[in-house]
Amino acid sequence: MQTLFAQPFFTRYFIARQFSVLAYSIEAVAVGWQIYAITHAALALGFVGLLLFIPQFALAVPAGVLADRFDRRKIVFLCSFGEALGVAFFAYLAWQHSHALWAYGAALLVSGIARATSAPAERALLVGIVDESAFQRASAFTNSIGQMLTILGPAAAGALIALSTPFAFAVAACAYVASTLAYASLRVRSQPHLDPGELDPIGGIRYLREQPEVLGAISLDLFAVLFGGATALLPIFATTILHVGPLGFGLMRAAPGLGAALVAWYLSRRPLERGAGRALYFCVAAFGIATIVFGLSKNLALSLVALLAIGGFDMVSVVIRMTLVQLRTPDPLRGRVSAIENIFIGASNELGAFESGVTAAWLGAEASVVLGGLATLAVIIAWAFAFPQLRRMDRLESSR
Repeated sequence: MQTLFAQPFFTRYFIARQFSVLAYSIEAVAVGWQIYAITHAALALGFVGLLLFIPQFALAVPAGVLADRFDRRKIVFLCSFGEALGVAFFAYLAWQHSHALWAYGAALLVSGIARATSAPAERALLVGIVDESAFQRASAFTNSIGQMLTILGPAAAGALIALSTPFAFAVAACAYVASTLAYASLRVRSQPHLDPGELDPIGGIRYLREQPEVLGAISLDLFAVLFGGATALLPIFATTILHVGPLGFGLMRAAPGLGAALVAWYLSRRPLERGAGRALYFCVAAFGIATIVFGLSKNLALSLVALLAIGGFDMVSVVIRMTLVQLRTPDPLRGRVSAIENIFIGASNELGAFESGVTAAWLGAEASVVLGGLATLAVIIAWAFAFPQLRRMDRLESSR
């Protein structure tokens, strides 16, 4: 990895990204725990995901235009600071023992708006920092270390929550501040400077319609994770099904990160060179099967193994999607295309959490997870016919 860190400013990007991942991993665990502790309702966990998704959907087009019009580094810097403010507000509410759900919702919206505005610019930064030939390795390596932090983050969050929930939020806020400072010192090799008249707000949509492999990959990831969102329900599994408490909850929340980290590290050493489409379909199917196993498990060890598999197989999809989007998109369009990708990711994660919460409220947490895994397998079959180009895709290199 010495060649990666020898490239100018990759180290600063890497540090900023890892502090952001650490902050979010602690924040996500603490938010879920705090909301469930107040409400004891699966539906409330679902609304957490919905509140985070709304800004991603509403701000996707303007955020993409901003990323293609202005300095992406400055956008990410300001939004990282906004996320720090949102988490600090959460810490204050928890410290005051507030049960005002509207106030927690306001804090979530602040964080959600900052994250939604930042996402297109942040995703487009890396390709302007490293050479194209090194992008897949840089992306996989960054994600591998990031996933290791998602192991430490939830485990640490469980311990921090056991001490004090406000303290857990305060640690997350400090990590966001560190990320903000690192982004402030970052420089990129190039950035398009387009006049407002040159910016087609829906240019990203137009481009994706002409790229069936890219559209197929990000939409497959959307629906697979949308229906297979088991992690949103982990507080229920930890407290009422497996009875493992906050430390066990932290281990369960960390397990997908460990699986993802191992796979991402492997891909950083041995990037996908051939058969990328087949690998994608196989891994998404395995993701669905692992989700079903988790939903049926009554044993902590088996649940952890299933969560490890969920994270590992999902990481293959993440690397393929990121590589396709960034390397096959012209730089002047990267912000707007990344904004569309962000809608798909937000739908799969935050809206998927809402779907899981609603289904769990109706049918129970276990049935919700099992049905989600079955739906993922159904999506695989549908996409094999809808996107034959994706199934036959061999290499990930830029087609330009």
